[in-house]
Amino acid sequence: MTKLLLCDCAGTQTLDREGIAKATGLACSKIHTGLCTRELDLAAEALRGGDVIVACQQEADTFEALAEEVGANTPLTVDIRDRAGWSDEGARATPKIAALVAAAILERQPEKTIDVSSEGLCLVVGAEDVALPLAERLSETLSVTCLLPEPADILPGTQRNFDVIAGRLKSATGSFGAFKVTIDAYQGARPGGRGPLSFSEPMNGASSQCDIIVDVSGGAALFPAPEKRDGYLRADPGDPAAVARVGSEASGLVGTFEKTLHVAVEPTLCAHSRAEQTGCTRCLDLCPTGAISPAGDHVEIDPMICAGCGACSSVCPSGAVSFDAPAVADTFRALRLMAERFIAAGGTLPRLLVHDDGHGREMIALSARLGRGLPADVVPFEIASVGAFGHAEMVAALASGFGAVHVLLSPKSERDPAERELALARALLGGAGWPYEAVQLLDLNDPDALSDQLYGPRPKVPQIEPILPLGPRRDVTRLATRALAGGPEAAPFALPEGAPYGAVLVDSEACTLCLSCVGLCPSGALDDNADKPEIRFKEDACLQCGICATICPEDAITLKPQMDFSEAALTLRVLHGEEPFACIECGALFGVKSTIDKIVETLAGKHSMFTNSDNARLIQMCDDCRVKAQYHSEGSPFRMGDRPRPRTTDDYLKN
Repeated sequence: MTKLLLCDCAGTQTLDREGIAKATGLACSKIHTGLCTRELDLAAEALRGGDVIVACQQEADTFEALAEEVGANTPLTVDIRDRAGWSDEGARATPKIAALVAAAILERQPEKTIDVSSEGLCLVVGAEDVALPLAERLSETLSVTCLLPEPADILPGTQRNFDVIAGRLKSATGSFGAFKVTIDAYQGARPGGRGPLSFSEPMNGASSQCDIIVDVSGGAALFPAPEKRDGYLRADPGDPAAVARVGSEASGLVGTFEKTLHVAVEPTLCAHSRAEQTGCTRCLDLCPTGAISPAGDHVEIDPMICAGCGACSSVCPSGAVSFDAPAVADTFRALRLMAERFIAAGGTLPRLLVHDDGHGREMIALSARLGRGLPADVVPFEIASVGAFGHAEMVAALASGFGAVHVLLSPKSERDPAERELALARALLGGAGWPYEAVQLLDLNDPDALSDQLYGPRPKVPQIEPILPLGPRRDVTRLATRALAGGPEAAPFALPEGAPYGAVLVDSEACTLCLSCVGLCPSGALDDNADKPEIRFKEDACLQCGICATICPEDAITLKPQMDFSEAALTLRVLHGEEPFACIECGALFGVKSTIDKIVETLAGKHSMFTNSDNARLIQMCDDCRVKAQYHSEGSPFRMGDRPRPRTTDDYLKN
């Protein structure tokens, strides 16, 4: 049986061994005091005895090395000190500890990675007074080319350690290990000759490749969201410390590195466009690095440029783009399990604190070490990027048993996507009758301010029967909102513009039932009827991508963002329908009666091609009858003249 090793960290936290054992269902050790120091032999003995979880993440490396030394499996570590024990309410943190341990032992899908190689080809861009000394230092470990804005009087040394060129960097594309640059007014330094370096004649459109770009030019960044572009290091040339820092970082970028594949893409689900008509552009509009681009009817994401902010996943209406580090399904499972264990251990209405593995982790640690720590009912949940925690995850957390959700932004978090997701989550809560304060964004950089916020007033929310959040994000959203509202009886309620849920409205006076909207609907929300002219609609499937409204030749379609979690949203309903026309020859139903009548009224006897009654009748025939009538009509081009009379023996004898 797995054993949980407990340590009160030199007596600085109070742990309830029996309570933790009961809450986690694990065998717990005695409460150690110095498990990583004077009681290290006891830790070694426990490691030899079987599977172990060490309730200390600070010394994870120590216990990993110890396990290797004694020939045991590397133990799982979980932080219950900074997150629970070091707190003004640490004595009441047993339910939280149970939730933290449950999340730590939850099996997750392994992250997908790719290898990125760098041979150390480095381009240093900047003025000579900063770029040349930096290039000289970097040339000790990298293959360096220094790009100056214009030729300079440079006296070469006894050994040429790096190349010097002059010109204007016109464009740069790519990422770490595969940058492509184009330089106008390019002038290469000539290595031969006496005195200062001479330069070649300028030329435009020179191109090259490199692995690393160090930009100390002081000009505009070469890429959007430059801090998120791997291999692009930028510093203010007037700040020597910043220049030294990027130089040190660049020196280590040689070799093969693993890059996480942050998102997964399923092109068949994408609603970007159909028949060259643009629909959904949510991810394209929000991507800070420009990693997403159209690729026909769907989008594609360059994994080398993607920085893993997660905004694309949180706004994708169809699930074509989903965060994969961790996977969305793993996130939902963790939320459910943490709330379940917290409540089973005697807690009520826990609150969720979502944070990243950098800024958020440090804020919690500083608050625990130097301040009040986290309240006993606040369960921290760490993910790679808080941008991936969108409206679906927020309402799913509440429907899983949490009483509030706090998302702690970091300085690198994208604000616009987070605020849009917050607005949508709050609209869903409002429609379900919950207070909007149940979901909050915390944009804080002070650990004490974080504690003060969390120790403040709690939102008053009802206790509900938790859901099991399974399936795609939009299905979980609908299920969670329905659970928060207490059932399917609530009327549909409005959502903000651009929400991925809603209805399609059809102007019956303008619609001609051409069915172009049905043919191009990417999700199948719009459907026709094989027996009669009708547009049918299933609201549950509608992504609000707008392709139907864009393609409609009559401008008869508008979108209505709303949430309807009643059974009506799961069934097909008729938006517009008319009687079909009966063929005047065979009686087969075809077309739309009002449309055929209007065409006849407009053309019969008025248009030059329909001046006689026979041609006017063709309009009122089905396809088969129309072809037959044209074939048998006098002078029909399809007949190719009268069929020759069969020749007989008499014909030959007469000749």
